[in-house]
Amino acid sequence: MVVGIIIAVIVVLIVLWAVSAYNGLVTLRNRVKNGWAQIDVQLKQRTDLIPNLVETVKGYAAHESQVFTQVTQARAGVVQAAQSGDVAQRVAAENQLSRALVNLQAVSENYPQLQANTNFMDLQNQLKSLEEKIAYARQFYNDVVQKYNTQTEVVPTNIIAGLFHFEQAPYFQVDEADRQVPQVKF
Repeated sequence: MVVGIIIAVIVVLIVLWAVSAYNGLVTLRNRVKNGWAQIDVQLKQRTDLIPNLVETVKGYAAHESQVFTQVTQARAGVVQAAQSGDVAQRVAAENQLSRALVNLQAVSENYPQLQANTNFMDLQNQLKSLEEKIAYARQFYNDVVQKYNTQTEVVPTNIIAGLFHFEQAPYFQVDEADRQVPQVKF
């Protein structure tokens, strides 16, 4: 009788732990999804801002068509990657867009009249603010991914993660090309 009670208590404790571990993993997985959604919102705002920025710069630097083409193609790549739903493809497209924007900003620095344009300065400030928000959202996302991935790997929650097919979440990483100083040539 006493042995039966002890076994029942142990089984109840294991079930409670399993439920708690499962709920913890679900919570972290949902935080990862939320983190990505926050990045997505900021990236969408940046993508929407780019045509206005390009048009403003075009008025002053019309002969810099290669830079405008690069930005436009990168933006189109981001839109296509966003529709695909593939996180890795989206990250690569966003990194390419970031490089194109660096080139656009470098071109704009060669035009003092453009630097004095209030519309351009407003767009630049909006872009700078969005880039800061994106950086924060990426950091938040990667922090949550790290917590989630750790929980899917450590004992004993890895047992629950394996039983219920919790997959590792990808980090938002920078391309190797973005780690180097951009080369802008005119």
